[in-house]
Amino acid sequence: MLKVLVQKFGGTSVAEEEARQQAASKVIRAVQAGWSVVVVVSAIGRKGAPYATDTLIDLLRAIDKSVTPADREMDMMMACGEIISTAVFAHTLRTRGHEAVALTGGQAGIHTDGEHGNARIQSIDPAHILELLQRGAIAVVAGFQGITDAGAITTLGRGGSDTTASALGAALAPHVADIAVEIYTDVNGVKTADPRMVTEARTLRVASYQEVAEMAHQGAKVVHPRAAEIAHLHNVPLWVKSTFDDAPGTLITGHENAEQETGMRVTGVTHTGKIVYLRFNLAEEFTGDKQRVERQIYRMLQGEEIPLYLNVTSATGFAFAITKDHLPRVRVLLDGLMIPVEPDAPRTVLPLGRVYLLGLGSWAGYQAQKKILEATPLFELHTLEAEMTENCTVVSVIASRFQALPGIMARLLAALARSGVPVYQTADSAYSISALIPEADATTAVRVLHHE
Repeated sequence: MLKVLVQKFGGTSVAEEEARQQAASKVIRAVQAGWSVVVVVSAIGRKGAPYATDTLIDLLRAIDKSVTPADREMDMMMACGEIISTAVFAHTLRTRGHEAVALTGGQAGIHTDGEHGNARIQSIDPAHILELLQRGAIAVVAGFQGITDAGAITTLGRGGSDTTASALGAALAPHVADIAVEIYTDVNGVKTADPRMVTEARTLRVASYQEVAEMAHQGAKVVHPRAAEIAHLHNVPLWVKSTFDDAPGTLITGHENAEQETGMRVTGVTHTGKIVYLRFNLAEEFTGDKQRVERQIYRMLQGEEIPLYLNVTSATGFAFAITKDHLPRVRVLLDGLMIPVEPDAPRTVLPLGRVYLLGLGSWAGYQAQKKILEATPLFELHTLEAEMTENCTVVSVIASRFQALPGIMARLLAALARSGVPVYQTADSAYSISALIPEADATTAVRVLHHE
């Protein structure tokens, strides 16, 4: 049986001819070591480069800025960057004497749902890839994309090429003797902190799937959380390596294996970038409505897959943080949203029940709905305006077992206090403890906590 290595190369790894040749050398060395190789590539370069995904999007939008492109056509345009990259990379391998075949996501057997722009992989039929590998060819697959049952091209959202590589590894695993996935970037593994902030940040030799997924969720630019989750579910070994050196990189594996290998408990320190903190408080006499209001808001945000941080609840309210780039979408979803709350017993006199009207600042949706509801006696109107704290960031300490680290939250708060970093809110989970702080203090906080 075959032993298969899936190697994913990001945009910087395929952006220039020199980088592509270095990436091709990684592939060729794997073939020479006895692996059958599946390559997954991202679009060539980053924003500003001719074939980068963002550049292609701008090309479509520039036709008429007053008309929003249809999601289906947007996906067709966004998928082009990866398709171009597969053809270029496959030809690069052929010029070096190796048979290579470029495949779109659909040709590689990747089937998704119809959620354009953020599709989910439903299934992968690896038959065509296996056929290529069995005849000794290298399969070069376009990352970030798939195809619906109706034949429409879809994209998987940001980080989709990582997800493609991990999902292909999972799909191929039952059909081969050995499987591994390597994610190549411009850093030589998973770091204990952002090396731009902490020059002495170390490269982890091994980490658990759960730790890496948590690091990614909390802002670290490592492996996309979906990719780590898929690898974990199917027990596929995942490596993070650099295209530009021969360092061994970081092995991402099962929780127990990671602990046995490292003996480490604290994995790293992360930060999320620009954050907006939203707090909703109900009047004390209506706190019984809190759970229903809170549940509806979270359901709306979950439906749009908007990541939340620092979820906190109290007797009279609740709060959460979002990244600043998600704020416009959250305004569209929540500003002016009406949440009806049925009375405990049916009523035959006015008002028939309570309605909560959400507001995120003095935006048009909220103001228009408020005027309409104030003019009708049918419902008892309660306005619920968010208290917004902007220009924040979240710093987090990631560890595998916080129960083995008593007093770590107190140490975090004490370290930040000694450095003059104010803390607005804290939260913890199974794999992280986090603090909401001013964005201007992010570098100081990350350095202090890394040294702690």
